[in-house]
Amino acid sequence: EAVAAEWMLEFACSCLCRHFAEQSGAEFWRWRDVAQALISGLSQIPPHQKKTVYLCQLLIRIAQGKSLGLQFENDQRISPLESALSFWTLLEREEMKLEKLHEEIRRLIQIQIVAVHMENRYFKEATEVLERLFTDSESDKPLRVKLATVIKTKDPYVPLLQSFSYSLLISKIKSYIELFMKENETNFLIQEATKHVVSKGLGATALQNRPVEVNENGKSDLETKQRFVLSIILLRDVLGQGGGGALNSKLLSNIKLVTSTFPIFFKFVFFCGLNSTQNVGQNEVSLACSRRRQKWTPKEDLELKSGVREFGVGNWAKILAHGNFNNRTSVMLKDRWRTLSKIK
Repeated sequence: EAVAAEWMLEFACSCLCRHFAEQSGAEFWRWRDVAQALISGLSQIPPHQKKTVYLCQLLIRIAQGKSLGLQFENDQRISPLESALSFWTLLEREEMKLEKLHEEIRRLIQIQIVAVHMENRYFKEATEVLERLFTDSESDKPLRVKLATVIKTKDPYVPLLQSFSYSLLISKIKSYIELFMKENETNFLIQEATKHVVSKGLGATALQNRPVEVNENGKSDLETKQRFVLSIILLRDVLGQGGGGALNSKLLSNIKLVTSTFPIFFKFVFFCGLNSTQNVGQNEVSLACSRRRQKWTPKEDLELKSGVREFGVGNWAKILAHGNFNNRTSVMLKDRWRTLSKIK
């Protein structure tokens, strides 16, 4: 069971990395839940999986970095990005060969911790976080002084913050992910999944290195949803519960055997994956109806304006992925921006 759990965590981390890099929000959040469930089930972190766990926690926090209302730590002063910085520090300790990239990402996270507070007009908190982030060392002093000066201006759009933007941070994290994925090409479940897909004539590229296409309504394509079905088939085969085949009663009964051993994983992957594939039409209609009834809040308007400044008008999918919106779609963001522009 412990070995199988390690395989699943590696696979979940791989999916999390891929969907973060592709900015496929819905699938990223799905695999976030899977990864968190698996990590929570660990009595202790095996030494060889520390990087995997740290990276999952880092990505989850970076993706929510602009949402100051979210708390990942007991200390309410700690923002998601500041929490992410602690996991980045742990990652740095696990590897020494990427010193330059480590330093770039560390500085970007530090700058954006201050920038996000300023964007939300929390200037006092920005000063406090600056004191926590930097030591009195000579190496830290130049950036500390620059950021202190920026905070005094109370202008979140000064050249320094624009030059070290959130989008640049995301880009650097993607570079790190790419290197991590190359180092972990021996991921057992991905290898076995590829063999399984090839043996069933489903196309070997369906599970690996395939960009996720998302339309204006933010829906992932059917192939992406089918990956979850394939992961269930794969887990059944790995655990020796029978041969491959269609999603029939025999498969469902075999999956029950998997759930008795891995109830948490089944809860998140099977219900979020298989059920969403079977009921996607009904769920999307009900979700769309609930979305239409929601009024835009001032905070959401601020998120939208901030996203437009960072990514530009028209990049609604990126703005949606990086912003803190309440059940919105790309189309809704576009319509709201048109309304705000008319008001202005």
